[in-house]
Amino acid sequence: MQQKFLIKIYLIFIFFSATYVGFGQSADIKSDKTDLYKQLEKIAGIDSIIKLPVSNQFSEKYEIYYKQLLDAGDSTAGYYNERIFLSHKDYTKPMIFVTEGYTANYAQNEYYSNELTTILNGNQIVAEHRYFGKSKPDSLDWKYLTVENAAHDHHQLISAFKNIYTGKWLTTGISKGGQTALIHMSLYPEDVDFSVPYVAPLNFGIEDGRHEPFIDNISGKKERKKVRNFQLLLLNKRDSLFPIFENYCKKKNYTFRLPVQEIYDYCVLEYSFAFWQWGNKISSIPDKNASLNKIFNHFISVSSPSYFAVEEIEPTKAFFVQAYKQMGYYGYDIKPFKGLLKINDANNYLQKIFLPESAKDIEYDKEAMLKVQNYLNKNDSKMIFLYGEFDPWSATAVEFGKKENMYKIIKKGGSHLTRINNLPNKQKNKVINIINNWLKE
Repeated sequence: MQQKFLIKIYLIFIFFSATYVGFGQSADIKSDKTDLYKQLEKIAGIDSIIKLPVSNQFSEKYEIYYKQLLDAGDSTAGYYNERIFLSHKDYTKPMIFVTEGYTANYAQNEYYSNELTTILNGNQIVAEHRYFGKSKPDSLDWKYLTVENAAHDHHQLISAFKNIYTGKWLTTGISKGGQTALIHMSLYPEDVDFSVPYVAPLNFGIEDGRHEPFIDNISGKKERKKVRNFQLLLLNKRDSLFPIFENYCKKKNYTFRLPVQEIYDYCVLEYSFAFWQWGNKISSIPDKNASLNKIFNHFISVSSPSYFAVEEIEPTKAFFVQAYKQMGYYGYDIKPFKGLLKINDANNYLQKIFLPESAKDIEYDKEAMLKVQNYLNKNDSKMIFLYGEFDPWSATAVEFGKKENMYKIIKKGGSHLTRINNLPNKQKNKVINIINNWLKE
């Protein structure tokens, strides 16, 4: 969901040095194994444990590698090691299980605590998604990268760690991580007591079709017009701006799968989505009389060509495979810019720009997300969905009708950065009260 969606707002933290602890070694070279470490040793699927520095919020923290089936239910396909980060507080407190949609490098930081972990004063597991970061199989065979297999990974982890943690369990994730939590709930509803997905779309096509009209009706008419006019300005001033754009790409050593003139078009098309997704201020948009440098700097600060660069796509290429294969994505409306673009259309741009050659033959599975929708229609699991009103991903927010236990909280004027802690007090208190009541049941 764009590099912005891929990185999503997570900070990439500095890797803290850690002491490797193999089975049969002490969890701390200066002391005996802790009770928790001894219990971790008993979990059959754990291949290795690495002790990490820990903040005062937790008493112990470990980087753990857990052996997972590449293909759920079929051991002949082989295995891979999934990386997770366990932060321990108390065996009986709630376990916040973070279904990360990408790499989990940020969770190495000793001070990292998920928002809900802090709110609930609980334990925490951050599960890196298969095919990302250090959770990659030896061979990236895309046929095993399915939402069903990822959900099975999380089912296995939860089943294993429930032998240690006896309190309430909940899943949560942001953006694609929120999608991952939702999909897991739809396939393994008995695994956890409830789930809190953040800004999680539910798309029904490679180019779903709901995002473009959403952007055309977002915020107020005056605000939308200013965004559109800036895009038109970028195209009308192409002769002056493109040399700056091209030189910028050369300095950054970016390469693309399409001509750089076409990448300029895609950056212009992407601008409106990115502008609203991240809550940019209308006042930040330069007017037509601004200097070229001011116009250009604002342009790439919102819609950088890095998003389309091969070098930047590589670490997160698995996401684009998932989007093209099952999870869906968004399209671009080029009609307002006809005659100003170098491209004739933007159809199937995901494949043209983002898919690795090894995934070019993948076909979209329309049934996967329809099954998730069917689950929402027919069930009433305890779930709270958070969305931002102006976030284009809210165009494909979940729909489930009137339910007793499912809640959709939409922050007025909110973006993809919508969180519990930045909700208006009334909504924030509502969310926390619901969760606290669920914890008491």
